[in-house]
Amino acid sequence: MDKRIKELINFTKEKYCLHEYYVHTFDINRSTTIFKDTIYSLSMEWFPNHIKNWDDETYNPEGTVSIEIDIHSRKTKHVIFSEGISTVDGMTFDLNNRGEIIKWIEKETGLTYGRQFEFWKEEERELHFKECINGVAVSPSGYIEFKLDQEGRLTLFSVYGQFPTKKLINQEKYLLSIEQVEELAKEQLKLIEFPVIEQKKLVPAFAIEEIYIKNDCSSTLPFEFFVDDKFPLQMDKVIEWNDNIQKPFQSNILSLIENVTPDQAFQCESHPDLRPITEEEIKKCVSTIRKFLSQEYTNDSGKWALKSLYRDKGYIHATLKKKEQNERVFKRKMTLFIDSDTYEVLNYMDNKPFLETYMELKEAEEIKVTKEEAFEKIKELIELTPYYVYDFEQGYYVLCGKLDCQYAVRANNGEVVELNEL
Repeated sequence: MDKRIKELINFTKEKYCLHEYYVHTFDINRSTTIFKDTIYSLSMEWFPNHIKNWDDETYNPEGTVSIEIDIHSRKTKHVIFSEGISTVDGMTFDLNNRGEIIKWIEKETGLTYGRQFEFWKEEERELHFKECINGVAVSPSGYIEFKLDQEGRLTLFSVYGQFPTKKLINQEKYLLSIEQVEELAKEQLKLIEFPVIEQKKLVPAFAIEEIYIKNDCSSTLPFEFFVDDKFPLQMDKVIEWNDNIQKPFQSNILSLIENVTPDQAFQCESHPDLRPITEEEIKKCVSTIRKFLSQEYTNDSGKWALKSLYRDKGYIHATLKKKEQNERVFKRKMTLFIDSDTYEVLNYMDNKPFLETYMELKEAEEIKVTKEEAFEKIKELIELTPYYVYDFEQGYYVLCGKLDCQYAVRANNGEVVELNEL
C-alpha cells in the first residue's frame, strides 16, 4: 500500500473513531467540477473487526461504513453506515441541539452557516441543508444530509455540490421585479401537451418555461433541471445522408471503471475529460454519427440534429434530438457513446422505449384558449425568485431572478390548475 494512502486511511480511522473496524477495500476516484477543476478522492469500505473472510461482492455486511474523503483537502464527502446501523459511540449527537450539529458541519466542511448553507427540511431523524450565498438560493445547488440513529449515533453524512468561494461570486443588490420582466414572461408561456396516464390522454395546457433573468435584464440563462460538469460543446447540426449502410450496427460493452494511481492523485493530474474537443475531432464525430444513423435509422435522414458533444469517463458523448417534435413534456432524444481513439460509435441510448407509453396516449383535446387569454389568467401567479446562477461563459456566479410558476392554464377550457395536477 502506498504510504500516502495508508496515512489517509489512518487519519480517517482516528477522525471517525473506527478503532473496531478495518479497511476491507479502497479506491482512488477522480471527477471534475463546474469550475474545470479535478477532484481526487479516496473511497473506503470499513468492516467491523468481527467480520472476517467476507467474499460476497453483491452486498456488504451489517455495520459496514463507506467513507469518501477529498485526498487534498481531507474534507469528508460521504459517511454512510450500511442499513443505518452504527456501533461507533464516538460520533454521537443530540438531534434537538441543531446548533451543535451545525457547528460540527461547519468544522467538517469549512463552510459558514447562513452564508454558504442553510437549513432546508427535517425528516425522520434526518436534517437536510442546502447551499446558499448570503441566504440567496444557488443554481446548481449543493446539499448536505445528516442522519442519526435512535441512540444519536451518526449513520449518514453527505456533502454534494460545489459551494464556491467569494472570488467566484459577483455579489450585488437584487433589483428585479415582475413588472420589469412581463414581456419575457409572455414569451416563456408555452403550450405544452402533458401526459395524464390515468386518463390515457394528452392534456394541452399553457405553462411557464422556467428561465433565469440576469439582475440587470441584459440577458438570460437557461434553467437546467440537472446541471453537471461535462462542459458540452453546444451545436445544432442537422445530420443528413444519401447512401444507407447495409451492414448492421454492432454495439459494444462500455468500460466505466477508471484505474487511477496514487501518483496521479497526489500530483493532481488534470482529468482527461477536461481536454477540449478539437475541430478535427468534431469532423470525425459528425462522420461517425452520420454512419451510425444511416445504419440504425435508415429513413431518418435530416430528422435528427446533433445538439452537443462532451467527454465523460473517457468517451465522447453525442446528444441528438429529433428535429421536429410536438411541444411535449418529454421529447425524443438519444445519446451516442463514441470511442475517443477510433471515433467509432460503440453504443447508444434512445429514449423511444420510455416514450412509447406516452405515444399511445390519445391526441390532445381541442385548444379553445389563446395564449393572451391564458397569460391574463396566470400572470398574478408568476414567481420571480432571487438566485445566484453559475454563468459558464463568464466563469462566476451572477445574481438572477428565476421566472417560474406552479400553475398552468388548461387550453381546452381555461381552467387554472396546479402543475402537479397535470
